[in-house]
Amino acid sequence: MSLGLREAVVLLIVLIAAYMLFVLLRMRRLGAARGDGEIPVLQDRESGTPAPQTTPEPTLDELLRQAPDPLPAVRRERARGRDTPGEAAAGSGVSRHELEREVDSLRRELASVRSEIQELRHDLTQEVLQLRASQTVSPLYSDAMQMAMGGYSAQMIAERCGIARAEAEMVVGLARSQQGGATHA
Repeated sequence: MSLGLREAVVLLIVLIAAYMLFVLLRMRRLGAARGDGEIPVLQDRESGTPAPQTTPEPTLDELLRQAPDPLPAVRRERARGRDTPGEAAAGSGVSRHELEREVDSLRRELASVRSEIQELRHDLTQEVLQLRASQTVSPLYSDAMQMAMGGYSAQMIAERCGIARAEAEMVVGLARSQQGGATHA
């Protein structure tokens, strides 16, 4: 008796259904064991002895909720009873030199972040000054005021904005006084 294509497909479907039933029963048994509070004992396949229990891996949400620990090895060693960072580093396999190097690296990164913040603060101050200047001046002279805050000369402002040179000089003087007053404030 030879199997046709139809019979082979039906046999394959029956085998897959049986496997799914088997997996479902195993999952149900594991779920029942967890519901009772008992943890199933895993066994080593080769020796048949119970495998060592491991702690469950934390989920991503749990990891995100935890505060970052900058020196976990030092903190673990201090919890074990060692008080000094040198003793903690020696016990955990992390040398004092490596810790000092990491602290120096973190200090350099902090200095670079501080300088970036300083630059951003300066840029923001300049933008606020330009915005204030353009708001306090008549709309007719707002472009001239922005150019003056940008450091353009009175001649250039007069040419580009179509105003008299004396008016452009007045706008430049106003911009300088506002910049001088803002830096002293």
